[in-house]
Amino acid sequence: LATGPRQNNGVFYEIRTYDIKPAKMKEFVEMVNKYLHFRTAHSELVGFWSSELGAMNKVLHIWKYDNFAHRTTVRQALANDKDWQGKFISAALPLIEKQHNEVAYLVPWCQLGKPPKEGGVYEWVTFQMKPGGPALWGEAFRAAINAHINTGYTTLIGVFHTEYGLLNTVNVLWWNESPDDRAAGRHSAHEDARVVAAVRNSVRFLESQKNVLLIPLQCSPLK
Repeated sequence: LATGPRQNNGVFYEIRTYDIKPAKMKEFVEMVNKYLHFRTAHSELVGFWSSELGAMNKVLHIWKYDNFAHRTTVRQALANDKDWQGKFISAALPLIEKQHNEVAYLVPWCQLGKPPKEGGVYEWVTFQMKPGGPALWGEAFRAAINAHINTGYTTLIGVFHTEYGLLNTVNVLWWNESPDDRAAGRHSAHEDARVVAAVRNSVRFLESQKNVLLIPLQCSPLK
């Protein structure tokens, strides 16, 4: 989680969360599945999900950029893309109540992963850590993540540390075969002394935590 490896690699991820009008969620998802290829022609989409539990009428999508100049170029191209603007943006904006974005880096000890197979569900866990940054809580947080990985019940997809947005925020993306598999694995993990010890050490630096169960859209590269 230190600054060195992150600073030397310009690649970052833009995490976008949209609140959709409740009566328009189905329509919005259908539009995304139909027209998102106009958007992905300009830059790489990591994944696109809708919330199932922990939040309602939300979508979350993650975009990868080589650096900030790359993002600027992409945004300019999108503004001039008549298909994207005319077929999607003009029709989608009235369906959206609120938009939020943040820029995050993958932590140096984590590479972006993929699930072992298609299907299943994703879990987006947001940890708000105490001020001080990774120098204060990085090692303890990494140990807690690794303790869960070592139980074998879940698959880690990525750990993202926010650079623009609410600072000292870490978002962790997990994959499980089903919500029930996730629940059973969590129950077993909570009885594992190694997990308990690692979590107890990490929560000393934790201010809040939120978990959201996500379902990948048809157009999502991560399914």
